[in-house]
This record gives sequence, structure tokens and C-alpha cells, in this order.
Amino acid sequence: MQATDDKGQGGLVPYRVLARKYRPQSFEDLIGQEPMVQTLTNAFEVGRIAQAWMLTGVRGVGKTTTARILARALNYETDTIHRPSIHLEQPGLHDQAIMEGRHVDVVEMDAASHTGIEDIREIIAQVRYRPVSARYKVYIIDEVHMLSTQAFNGLLKTLEEPPEHVKFVFATTEIRKVPITVLSRCQRFDLRRVEAGEMIRHLRKILNAENVEADDDALRLLARASEGSVRDALSLTDQAIAHGAGVVSLQTVRDMLGLADRARIIDLFEMLMRGEVTASLTELRAQYNAGADPLVVLADLADFTHLVTSLRFVPESAEDGTLAPDEAERGRALASSLSVRTLSQVWQMLLKAVEETRMAASPRQAAEMALIRIAHASTLPSPDDLLRILQQGGNVALPQPPATPTTPASSGAPAGTSAPPPAVSVGTEAPASGGQMAAPRALGGRGALGIHLVAHEVQPTPSAQANALPEVALGSLEDLDALAEKMRDSRMRLWIRRYLRPVKIEAGRLEIGFADGAPPSLAGDLHRKLLEWTGRRWTVSVATAQVESPTLEEKAEKRREALFAEANADPDVALLLKAFPGARVAHVRLRDDAAEKEPDDVPVDEAEAKDIDMGDAFDETGSLDNISNDDDLPVYTDPDSEDEED
Repeated sequence: MQATDDKGQGGLVPYRVLARKYRPQSFEDLIGQEPMVQTLTNAFEVGRIAQAWMLTGVRGVGKTTTARILARALNYETDTIHRPSIHLEQPGLHDQAIMEGRHVDVVEMDAASHTGIEDIREIIAQVRYRPVSARYKVYIIDEVHMLSTQAFNGLLKTLEEPPEHVKFVFATTEIRKVPITVLSRCQRFDLRRVEAGEMIRHLRKILNAENVEADDDALRLLARASEGSVRDALSLTDQAIAHGAGVVSLQTVRDMLGLADRARIIDLFEMLMRGEVTASLTELRAQYNAGADPLVVLADLADFTHLVTSLRFVPESAEDGTLAPDEAERGRALASSLSVRTLSQVWQMLLKAVEETRMAASPRQAAEMALIRIAHASTLPSPDDLLRILQQGGNVALPQPPATPTTPASSGAPAGTSAPPPAVSVGTEAPASGGQMAAPRALGGRGALGIHLVAHEVQPTPSAQANALPEVALGSLEDLDALAEKMRDSRMRLWIRRYLRPVKIEAGRLEIGFADGAPPSLAGDLHRKLLEWTGRRWTVSVATAQVESPTLEEKAEKRREALFAEANADPDVALLLKAFPGARVAHVRLRDDAAEKEPDDVPVDEAEAKDIDMGDAFDETGSLDNISNDDDLPVYTDPDSEDEED
């Protein structure tokens, strides 16, 4: 790659930033874009040159530079070459003007500031004229996704059938915002991020050309901070050279970027995993006093958490060129000792902490609170461990984290120690003489960090035995309804009677169907209620096929209709209804049917019942209020007779 300089007035050479000075001049100078270079090379050699290209990628990967190189290749002309060529070893007639963006036949337009249809109309009006001096008239439209809908529509026809002397090159960072009608008329190239190893070699080559000394660790940090963008990497390198007075060192780059020492980030991560709250806060404050941004510290912790998780599943990640040997080695050790559940939990907490710290009035305080949460969470047992202890009954005893010598925190706590977390009681209280059931076991795979789970045998207390739920036998839907009534759960009882269609009911298992309108959560709610009512787990399965068995409400309705039909068909009742025009049977009650007994029914003494006049059996409208009989048949009393007829 050759450096390019412009001479100012009086022969002075003004300084040009590295990103412009070492801008690629040919396809051989492009780094990390081999697939695109190969495609264009083949296309130029066989003469299959497209009419339009769409270049997309993140910032600083070479979209505009590639567009200018394309324009140079299309208009490449020397004393011996008079056709488009991808090999640009010798300077061409139009090369310098094109690469400097001042050639009359190569028009560059920034769509971010020229978004309207009027700008596209100007292009459409110009394409009819042949180029002034070059072979092709090339239009380079940067940030093309910023064009308006009308501008895109106005460009479509010209883009589909441009004059033979016109080529279009588009560049964008937001390819999804470009209409598909435009994309279908272009050859698309996705420019990739430059890999870390290749970026480091590129920076080393440029610094050698500039006679600047640089540490390998400093170049790794610059490559990591650039995130694959060559322009960002060169801009940061320019700044680092100025910051370090011509020497790029690791400490210089850290101070410039406001980053903490990577080794100290790993130390802080290990303190958090051991649950050392005091030591973690001390380390954070030390990094803060050294100039590190708390938000950057949390972001680095999240980045290292991702690295450890990746190393657990992809050990080859340790070969990344941006990783120092010590960082890769310590990351592998942590990946083998930490569980995936723990790493996922820490990752989620750090993501939330970064957002909270960004919005907080005091970022340092927000970061400290986040570290306290993470340190305490790291010493808690996992849900699987808690479930296991709950099933056995016992206590979870978490030992005091090991002490490590550190600088005392400003809070006055002893250095390197933190208050031992209290024992987390699970189930009932264990007696003093409870024997140990299991040897200490590493919690969540964190044995290397000294966090253990100890279970102690627990005897049930008398109160717990007294409160134990009695054994409940359910053999029918009626039994389930009675249980809901006993537990005074009116809503669940209503759902049971209205929506459940029984298929199979046996000990510990219910297979049911649902009537129309059943709540979506009914199966889950019923499962939880049965566990609460009976003290045991039930399997509640829902039949996939249509269930024809009736619900309890449908049974009750059919029974009620049958009773009314039987009452209305009784000859004696028919006589009563005929004797009292407008009268009707309002209710039929069976004395031995407790399930149908209404709450407003009041027991009446048989002796008093004899004194009740027959007229009391009718309401104010003359309707028959109650008809009952020991034989479950309607009965009436003839006022003119002293005998009772059935």
C-alpha cells in the first residue's frame, strides 16, 4: 500500500490522517474482502460487467473506497491498456482525479443530504449525455437508503435500462431500508468486518511505515475496540500516536479509551464468582480512581462473561488474535469450573446493570449496586439444588468465601473479606442434632471457587404433621366438585361444574375435556389447586379428541328439565294449574337431594307444617312455589278434602 500526500502552498506537506493517507488505491490493497475481489476480477476478465452494484456493510469497511476503485477500474486507461481492467498496477490517465473524488465523469452524491426526487431528476437528465473524457460516466450514491420513496421510484427505470456509458455504484449501511425493486436491479456485495488477526497485521504494517513503535498488546486492544472497522482502527491508532508522543503502548491505549486493565477485569470477575462483595467494591473503586468508566467496566465484565461461555462450548475461541495468552488461559479455567446456568445469570444481570448505569445519576453507585447483586447471587443455590433439598427437607449452608488480601474498602470493612452469607433455610427447621446427609458439593459447577452446598437431615415438626392434608380419594367429577366446595373455592367449583367433561379419573391422574368457553389456564389452575388441596401432585391431561360426556351443569340441567316435565305431566298438578289460570311450576325440590338444596331453604318442623295453609304454597302471582314429596313426585292438597292424594 502506498501513502498518498498532497502538497500545500509553498511546498509544505500538510498532515493527513492515517485513514486517508493509507486509503486503498486498488483491489490488491483491500483487506478482508476476498470474495468480492474474486467476483469482480472474474467479471472484468470475461467482460460480464454489471450496470449497477450495491455495496453494504458496517461503517469503515471500505464501501466508498471500493466504489472509487470500481470507477477507476471501469475507466482505467494507460498507453497500452484501453479497456476496463481490475489490475491497476500502473497509474492510469484518470486514476488520481477519480481517487480524489474530483473527476468530472465520476459523480459522488451523498443521499443523506440529497434525498428528494429533484436530485434524482437531475441525475436522470444528465445520464443521456456521454462522458466528457472517461470511458464511463459513474454515479456513486453513498447512504442510498436515505433516499425518499419518490426518489427510489424515479430512479427505477433508469437503473433498469441505463445508457451503455453509465454505471451506478450504491453504498449503504442499512440494506434492509433499500426497496427490493432497487436491489433486484443491482449486483450486491456484503463487505465483511475485518478479522482481528488481519487487522493487527494491517496496523503493524502502517506503523512500521510511519516509524512508530507499538506493543502487540496495544494493537490487540485497538483491533478489539475497532470492531472490525478499518477506518475506526486507523482513527484510534492516530489518536494513540498523538497521546503517546509517537509511541503506542498498552497503557497509552487504555488511558486513551478509558479502559481498565484486562487482568484486573478478570480479577474482578473471579471476586464476584466467589461472592466477595467487599473485595469487588474495592477493586471497582480502585479502577474508578485510576480513570476507568464504571459503564465500561461493566461492559468489559459482560464481554469476559461471553468469552468464558464461548470457551465452554467452543474451546477454539481462545485462539482469537485479540486475546492475550493470560486472558485465554484464565478464561479456559473459568469455563471448566462455572456452570452454564451461572454464566447465563451473570450475563443477564450485567446487561441490566449496563442499562441501569447508563441511565443513573451516579454511574459509580449504580455499578456498585450491580456488583453487590451479582456477588450475592453467585453464592445462592440453583433452582435444581433447592428443589432437591425441598424434596429431602433440610438447610442449605453456604460457607464463608475465602479471604484474599486486598486494599481496604472506604467503608472500613476488613480487606479481602466479606460478611459470610447467612444459611438459606429450605423446608422446615432442622434440629440441632440433625445429621449431615451429604458431603459438601460444588454449587452449579463452581467447585474451583470454593462455593459448596451442604444438606442437613430435617425431622418434621409436630405442627407440620398436624397440618398435613388428609388423603383424598377422587373417583368422579362429583367428588372433585365436593372437594372444591369443601375448600370454599367458589370460582374453581364454578369452572369444574361448567367446563369439565370427564374422560378418566383415577388416583393421581385426571383426563378431561373442556366445554366451549373454558378459560385457557383452566388445566394449569386445576393442577395447582389439586396440589394445594390434596398435598400431592396430579397429572392433568386434556383430551385432544372431542369429549361427549356432559358437564355437571349439563347433568343438573337435564335432571331439572326431567323433574319439570314429570311435574307438569302429573294429573293432579294439571288440575291445579287449570284451577288457577296463570299459575306455573316455578321450582321442583326433592327432599333427599342435598346437592340441589338452596341456601335459603329453612327447615320446618313437621308439626308446624300441618298448620300451614295451602295458599302459602303459592307466590303473589299465583304460581306454585314448591312441590315436594317423599316419593320424589309432585303433590298437592285438595282444600275440600282432608286426605292427601299422591
